[in-house]
Amino acid sequence: MFALKSLDSSLRQRLAKGVVGATLATTALAAVVAVPTAQADFPQRDIRMIVPWPAGGGADAISRKISSLAEEALPTSIYVENIGGAVTATGLMQLATARPDGHTIGVLTYDSVVTLPRGNMVPGYSLEKLTPFARVTQEADAIVVSQRSGYSSYEELIEAAKANPGTVRIGVAPEGSGPYLAVRRLEAATGVSFNVISYPGSSTAEAEALLSGEIDAAISSLGDFSGILSSGDAMGVVELSGSQNAAYPDVPPISDFDVDLETGSFIVLAAPANTPEDAIDTLESAYHEAYSSDEFQQWVTSLGVAPGWLGSEEVNEWIDGYQERTFDAMDELNL
Repeated sequence: MFALKSLDSSLRQRLAKGVVGATLATTALAAVVAVPTAQADFPQRDIRMIVPWPAGGGADAISRKISSLAEEALPTSIYVENIGGAVTATGLMQLATARPDGHTIGVLTYDSVVTLPRGNMVPGYSLEKLTPFARVTQEADAIVVSQRSGYSSYEELIEAAKANPGTVRIGVAPEGSGPYLAVRRLEAATGVSFNVISYPGSSTAEAEALLSGEIDAAISSLGDFSGILSSGDAMGVVELSGSQNAAYPDVPPISDFDVDLETGSFIVLAAPANTPEDAIDTLESAYHEAYSSDEFQQWVTSLGVAPGWLGSEEVNEWIDGYQERTFDAMDELNL
């Protein structure tokens, strides 16, 4: 009996040591396997770029161009996916809920920064769920007239609107957008009344309406209308800016007419909140290299779009200031 008990005790000790040893070995192996995963270089796979507008607009074209250049500095590709709807919120909600590892990024525009937060339009949407890491453009809006409208200058457009209130048809994005705010501010500054027609989605719908004669004029950036401007089907009559756009020397800034109205659009790049700093640094570096290239600078300028870089340290402060100024203008107009 004593010998059996001793054997059982000895066996139990050996078994216990074996279990402990196996556990330690498993733990050590897991640690070895985990190290390269935690320290792996970014990126590990292709990067998804969400553009929250349908294909064909200015934001889409610029996002595709700069991403095609940025991927040259990375070991993987960047592919663009257009997810429109809910004034950019549909795509950006997908961005906000993506895994925060840097492999999903997206584009913020005026509506993402101003329209959605101002109106609390989409439950759950918040800029706090995103990490902006760069601004790549900042372009003024402009008034573009259709060749079929009969107007060939800003003065003619304003005179017609004064003579016949509510008859000059001008297309803009929906209420809450930058162009909508711009046309209301222009009415207040000049004392005119337009027939304002809103078009959801990208500026492509407004370009089509200009071509068909459905509207006389539209407000968006000159870059958004570059196709119909270059074809001669439309012309820019004024840019809502305080300075001359060198790319369009024949389009005067609105400050030439003693109107204080500066408004426009921009493209900001962002990742989900809590994306690791090393991934953000890599993304910012790749896009800055693309932005600084002669190819991008010449291409974007040829569209009449002003390049305007801000890195991760500056872009959040800029967004806060832009929101504050825009909300103040909305308050003045009770919008």
